[in-house]
Amino acid sequence: MRNYCIRVATPDDLDGARVVMLDTVYRDFGTGYVPRWHGDIVDPASAYLAPARHTLLVAVDERDASVVATAALDSRGPLHPPNPRHVAERYPSGVTAQLRRVYVRPEHRRRGLARRLVSELLAFAAADGGYRTVYLHTDPAVTGAEAFWRSLGKVVHDGREGPGGGESVMHFEVPLER
Repeated sequence: MRNYCIRVATPDDLDGARVVMLDTVYRDFGTGYVPRWHGDIVDPASAYLAPARHTLLVAVDERDASVVATAALDSRGPLHPPNPRHVAERYPSGVTAQLRRVYVRPEHRRRGLARRLVSELLAFAAADGGYRTVYLHTDPAVTGAEAFWRSLGKVVHDGREGPGGGESVMHFEVPLER
């Protein structure tokens, strides 16, 4: 059985975290790196380590000290566009903790890492005291993503439903426990 250490990322973890994130956007999402969507991946220090109300967590495999999973939180709500107006209005920046980059390498999945990382992010958000809600969006085409997030929160908008149904993004709210 493998042991993992979950911790706040340090500058020494950023290269490993960046590799996990980039591998995910290429392999799982099939989009590759898109600057307007993935700028935080290239510069995670500015996005998550520098701002006091943001954080980046990593799961490190204790066998070889490699970063095998990431999870981040920031205080930026979803923007309209590209997100629906009612979603952007419901989750304003500053009071919304947005979960981002909850990614686990395929060979380390099904071991509870994502759930542990999200639990730590929720504790971070609660300790901050300034967040009213926790929001995230996910691509339901990614294996396991929809079921995982449904187990933790509630769907507030499913882009596959309604007129056009062309957006394949699901928007979730996760309870903020205090």
